[in-house]
Formats: sequence, structure tokens, C-alpha cells
Amino acid sequence: MESPTNKGYVKRTQKDYSLSFKLQVIEEIESGRLERLEASHKYGIQARSTITQWLRKYGNFDWENLS
Repeated sequence: MESPTNKGYVKRTQKDYSLSFKLQVIEEIESGRLERLEASHKYGIQARSTITQWLRKYGNFDWENLS
């Protein structure tokens, strides 16, 4: 059985992500180059909610006024 590192996938924990990495992922999503699910697969981010939290915290979308 192949290990995940052979396919470019690296299992990570929340503490492993630097601010610059988070901002890079957010920029790719907000510019339309990637969707959240694609970004999680590309960068080995385990939970979809992780990216959603980053978007709420660092993104340009106004999460307070959804209506």
C-alpha cells in the first residue's frame, strides 16, 4: 500500500498552518481558481470546516450580513 506522501498528500494538524499559507489558500478560493473542496485535496487539509473558518477569519466576504 502506498503512503500518502507518495501522492503529494501530507496529513497535517491545525497548528501546522502558517498565516501566509492560510492567506494563500484564501486568495486562491476568493479569486475563483479553487473551490474549498479542491483546496482541501490539493493542500492536504483534512476538514472542510478548517477552510471555512479561515475564510470567516481572514477572507473578504462579510459573514455578518448574509441576508
